[in-house]
Amino acid sequence: MAHQDAQAQALPAIAPEGVRPRPGLLAIALSLFKIRIGAAITLSALGGAVLAGGGWPVAADTAVLALAVLLAASGAGAFNHYWDRDIDAVMGRTRKRPFVNGTLQAHRAWPVTFLAMIAAGSALGAWWFNPACGLFVAAGALTYALVYTVWLKRRNDWNIVIGGAAGSWAVLAGAAATGRIADPDVMLLTAVLFLWTPSHFWSLAVVIADDYRRAGVPMLPVTRGIATAVRWNLVNTALLVGATLWLTARSGSGLVWLLAGTGAAWLAWTTLLMARDPSPSRAMTAFKASLIQLGLLLAGLFAMHAVP
Repeated sequence: MAHQDAQAQALPAIAPEGVRPRPGLLAIALSLFKIRIGAAITLSALGGAVLAGGGWPVAADTAVLALAVLLAASGAGAFNHYWDRDIDAVMGRTRKRPFVNGTLQAHRAWPVTFLAMIAAGSALGAWWFNPACGLFVAAGALTYALVYTVWLKRRNDWNIVIGGAAGSWAVLAGAAATGRIADPDVMLLTAVLFLWTPSHFWSLAVVIADDYRRAGVPMLPVTRGIATAVRWNLVNTALLVGATLWLTARSGSGLVWLLAGTGAAWLAWTTLLMARDPSPSRAMTAFKASLIQLGLLLAGLFAMHAVP
């Protein structure tokens, strides 16, 4: 009997067929709070601070700004998960989200918690820096959580255009932390972030247009057709590339030219290819190119200044 018990303990635990192991706490948090999007928003805020201040803030200011923006952005991302759980359930890309797959139950306390995270991040920015910083942190998070998610996403195919202002507010939050909002370079980076969001998400929307159609979400490829969507995306990307190169030229840095110019050229080329052949594979390539473009631009701006 003891031998059988020891043998049973030595065997690996096998989940019943059809039963998936529950994800770990870290995996749940990364998904729920949309950490990748939050990280991009946070880096954009730091970009605004670097441009406005002519260099990196001191280490403490950098850390607090990053925490304030990431906290608010995470709250907004989680609120989006909670609010959209019904349409997420019918879209292949989002079926594994925590409120859809049963990992988290949709209690009424959740949206209050997520909005409290937005309030906490905004309050931190206002307390440590100034009220303007806190206001811009709040504006960015609430634009995504309320203006985009609650109001526009299911009603209008301009949803992602207006919702794209969330990233622009983050740039202004970073600039406000330094006390220099009205800086020409900051305004250009604000424009870059505003134009970046439609180019980024319209490419993805071409890839998963059928998902959005099933869910009843009026993304541009669903309401106007793929051909019209890729034409608008081409126009928007041309403006995005122009704003990127203008900001790059103002930097006067060869390193920024190398990084940001490469990213802008790659995005322009992949978007042009998508316009000529609006296939899912071309659209996915353009989608990934938009990530590279923004990453290289911010990397160039950061590298232009010494890290504290």
